[in-house]
Amino acid sequence: MIRFRQLWADGKKCRRIKADMAKHNVKFHQLSYRDMEHLRQFRRDITKCFFLGVISVPPFANYLVFLLMYLFPRQLLVRHFWTPKQQIDFLNIYHDIRKKSHPEILSYLEKVSPLISEKGLRWHMTELCTKIQRGTHPAIPDILALRKCFSKPPLGMSQLHASQIKALSRAMLLTTHLPSFLLRRRLKTHTTVIHQLDKALAKLGINQLTEQEVKSACYLRGLNSTHIADERCRTWLAEWLQISCSLKEAELSLLLHNVVLLSTNYIGTRR
Repeated sequence: MIRFRQLWADGKKCRRIKADMAKHNVKFHQLSYRDMEHLRQFRRDITKCFFLGVISVPPFANYLVFLLMYLFPRQLLVRHFWTPKQQIDFLNIYHDIRKKSHPEILSYLEKVSPLISEKGLRWHMTELCTKIQRGTHPAIPDILALRKCFSKPPLGMSQLHASQIKALSRAMLLTTHLPSFLLRRRLKTHTTVIHQLDKALAKLGINQLTEQEVKSACYLRGLNSTHIADERCRTWLAEWLQISCSLKEAELSLLLHNVVLLSTNYIGTRR
């Protein structure tokens, strides 16, 4: 019952935020960080609830739904109904899923690097991929030096190959069972939301976040924060924000790839 109340309270808060947005003519990106994050997370939660509601409509289907929820809690239950142990276990499972796409994403960057027009940028891209593949955590300047590459072919958001779009979707824990143009649009929307969250978080300050908020923010951006100390998470999140807040909208493909570039070799992420 407590978990239902928590979900209900989240729904009421979401409705209040939406009402305030309508009343004061406020857009999503103008909200505070916590309100933006609450709306983003609740949308994901309510999608699962909607799916359960649909499959429980037929007569006596509710018995089947309860059985399915018991057998597949990770896929069908929202986070409110996970036990503390399940939360850690499920987050580890999800991260293992997205981590499988990392080599493919890095391989694609290596593959297209000869197509980068500027010689200096080609060299930087090759060096960055080599460092990451050898287990080195890249420095912020190494990543930002390549921002120009990700605003135009072959690495601009609109020019990425369908295979890379699917790999990046897996890295972001988004479904890949959609046509390429829809996957691309969804990735762009998802990355834009994260970029907006980053700007709001930079304005708020990482030091204002609780330990759980920090871990959740890191996990959303590609870092498996379940087994990393709070201080390390804050350091990593500060690095992410420094990169994100330096990027323009046309360079968001770099932010998307940063999910892999910045998280792969961070201290404590290799298990």
